[in-house]
Amino acid sequence: MANNLAIVLVHGFWGNSGHWAKAIPLLNARGYSTLFAVENPLTSLQDDAERTRKMVAQHDGPVLLVGHSYGGAVITEMGDMPNVAGLVYIAAFAPDAGESPGSISQALAPAGIDSLAPDSDGYLWIRQDAFHANFCPDLTAEEGLVMAVTQKAPLASTFGDAITAPAWRAKPCWYQISDDDRMINPENQRMMAARMNPRKTINLASSHASLASQPEAVANLIAEAAAAVG
Repeated sequence: MANNLAIVLVHGFWGNSGHWAKAIPLLNARGYSTLFAVENPLTSLQDDAERTRKMVAQHDGPVLLVGHSYGGAVITEMGDMPNVAGLVYIAAFAPDAGESPGSISQALAPAGIDSLAPDSDGYLWIRQDAFHANFCPDLTAEEGLVMAVTQKAPLASTFGDAITAPAWRAKPCWYQISDDDRMINPENQRMMAARMNPRKTINLASSHASLASQPEAVANLIAEAAAAVG
């Protein structure tokens, strides 16, 4: 059934669709050829949820949503669409109703919070000189440099956008925890994973950028979820 199932990959803050570059060929090699990577504007949760809804609506068959980082909040907000068959969270926010990524982070701050810097237009960046050490220390310095320079900053106000009705309460879920994450506190990840009662949780000794530093393990989890819902 792999050829009928679409996998939609959703990036997070300071990322872009290219962050899935290592996982995409691995999923394709497993027979999942209907793959889409959404490019979200990161201007508000509603804007990003709507962009992802439009992508999902292009596919007539079942869809597996995969969210990294803030992308987890996006799939939580819009993942109740009828053809969404499951949700996979990769070191991701999975807020409950009334919660936001900001409120979760304020309750238990990540180690890399001091690397964030706002600009005069209201966007929030990871300082380039701090990006590698905080976002992706398990990648090469060259890869970290490219991610730092090409990072897509969110409007800072997006951090405060709250979830209305969390899709993880109604859809089967999978969760990958990054034990060495400096951008979402691993304790927050464990809390969010535990309360959603996922079909499976895996722990990786990885940074926030597990989708790039451990793409094999991430692709394996996505493929396992795809097989279960497909």
